[in-house]
Amino acid sequence: MTTKPTHTHRTQGGRFTLVALHHGTGALDGQRLALYRDLDREVESVALEGEWRQHWREIEKDDCTLCMGTGTDQIKGNKRQPCGGCYGLGKVRPDGETPTDMWQLADIAGRIIQRQQTALQRLHSLEAMPEVQELVKRRQDEAVGRQEQQWRGGRGHGPNGQRRTGD
Repeated sequence: MTTKPTHTHRTQGGRFTLVALHHGTGALDGQRLALYRDLDREVESVALEGEWRQHWREIEKDDCTLCMGTGTDQIKGNKRQPCGGCYGLGKVRPDGETPTDMWQLADIAGRIIQRQQTALQRLHSLEAMPEVQELVKRRQDEAVGRQEQQWRGGRGHGPNGQRRTGD
């Protein structure tokens, strides 16, 4: 039984189909479970819905069908080599076909660049908000304070673990 994949793992790739979402019972009462099928291994598995959303992503209509949008060689399993279906971009033409010439490849690359610029502009606008700047500053100060506390509470590197400060 082969089905069209609907999802892929964010870091490991692969072809998966979300079968159903269920409410857990017993020890998993109150949690939602995602039942999914691994189309490569032909097994069904279950994950918590939060883990499912964190580790798997939907396959977009312009994702390469060979590499599932990763841009790496999935056929030979060599992740250092680019995919032959999308030339390492992870995307194909809007109709789902592999680019046949440099102009089509340039069009795909342009769409990828446009998406990245849009996402980057969104992040810059969030970063410019005073609340976000205040939160970042507070987190940095807390991190420096934690490091200072760890340093003061830890043993030094001198004789008998003493801290030689030159005083």
